[in-house]
Amino acid sequence: MKTIDIICPVFREEEAIRLFHERLMGVLNSHRDDHRFRVRYVLDPSGDQTEAILKAIARADERVELLVMSRRFGHQAALVAGMDRSDAEAVIMLDSDLQHPPELIPDLIRRWADGADIVQTVRQDPGEIHVLKRMTSRWFYRLFRKLGGVGLQVGAADYRLLSRRVVEIFRNEVREHNPFLRGLVGWVGFRVDYVPFVPAARTLGRSKYRLSTLLNFALNGICSFSKVPLRFCVGVGLALSILSLIVGMAQIALYFTDTVDVPGWSSLFAAVIFIGGIQLFFLGVLGEYISLIFDEVKNRPRYVVSRHISREAGFDFSNEAGFDSAAIGDQRS
Repeated sequence: MKTIDIICPVFREEEAIRLFHERLMGVLNSHRDDHRFRVRYVLDPSGDQTEAILKAIARADERVELLVMSRRFGHQAALVAGMDRSDAEAVIMLDSDLQHPPELIPDLIRRWADGADIVQTVRQDPGEIHVLKRMTSRWFYRLFRKLGGVGLQVGAADYRLLSRRVVEIFRNEVREHNPFLRGLVGWVGFRVDYVPFVPAARTLGRSKYRLSTLLNFALNGICSFSKVPLRFCVGVGLALSILSLIVGMAQIALYFTDTVDVPGWSSLFAAVIFIGGIQLFFLGVLGEYISLIFDEVKNRPRYVVSRHISREAGFDFSNEAGFDSAAIGDQRS
């Protein structure tokens, strides 16, 4: 039987996690004769009862294990941590808030069995989603496709199946400190199949993604894959230099023809503010790229696991850090 690991990031889901686990296990149990499943919950710690609920689930079922981070490292780091610990022949990752329907898993497995190394779900937003949110989401994906040079489908979600050889690439070769997995999955290549789905309306709990989180996520994705913002700054700077040269030559010509008007303070003030704003914008763009370089150079752990809870491993398996692939391999052995 082929082995499949299910990776589920969790943060403050005490209201929904029991129902999600019941639905997930109902799907997995219906296919347990064909595949051996292991469910790995990766928890960013919080002050609610999510960890206590997951501990009880892990104690009761040997197929379930819980990784508790030492602090909140975020959604992408949780997915990386789950992959780092996987030795299965395929990995399926999905959120635990019930908006990623577990009932799609058999279709993902079927497409993997047919030869796809990556089976990517594509979110189809229902009509009740606010029109502004739908429009901004489409704009981001289209902008990313143009700037990043990666075939990222509009609506691609962090709900996907990855074959063993794709997971090995992320474990051993793609080790970025600020990973944008939606783009990286498309960047590695291999055969990709797409499965559309309509996310269920959230009835339990609340979304953990604030506007600032989404903006930071989008900005990190674009800067991680594209040099176009830097080249845009160069183009605008060159255009302004040429414009200033033309204006200067025009002023000299007017001076020699005795048609110079006394310049107004308002136009001078507007020009200074405009140039100053452009310079600050360019510095901000440069700062984003420098911050990404800074994170890579520091080479801190991508995550730190505080506790590993499962019936197989026991409890309180502590101080596991996600440095590089060699360190992770040493810790496993």
